[in-house]
Amino acid sequence: QIQLAESGGGSVQAGGSLRLSCVVSGYTLRTNCMGWFRQAPGKEREGVGCIFTGDGRTYYTDNWEGRYTIYQDLSKNTVYLQMNNLKPEDTAVYYCALDPSSDCSTWHKLEAARSGALFGYWGPGTPVTVSS
Repeated sequence: QIQLAESGGGSVQAGGSLRLSCVVSGYTLRTNCMGWFRQAPGKEREGVGCIFTGDGRTYYTDNWEGRYTIYQDLSKNTVYLQMNNLKPEDTAVYYCALDPSSDCSTWHKLEAARSGALFGYWGPGTPVTVSS
């Protein structure tokens, strides 16, 4: 059974940093697409970015590249989301998700990728609160 578990969320002041982790169990990451998404209160889920575990190539939604960095440690079957210079508008529940059959190349091409519709496996989410 494939399971994803996020951790690392919490409360931070504006300008601070957090690193979120996503551990995958029941499946070995090799050549898959792992995505990070977030959902703010009262808003729709939106894609932050993704990483192709085959070569570590990353794709970001335009808004956040530069403040957010996605990377992996396949020895731990884990992907990370490093978030810097956090702003109150970054407050949201953050989710990781797995698309076992994708190389992430559709991220900029398809809204279904960035919305998460193509990802079949999800973690329960970890909340992030940024105060001003």
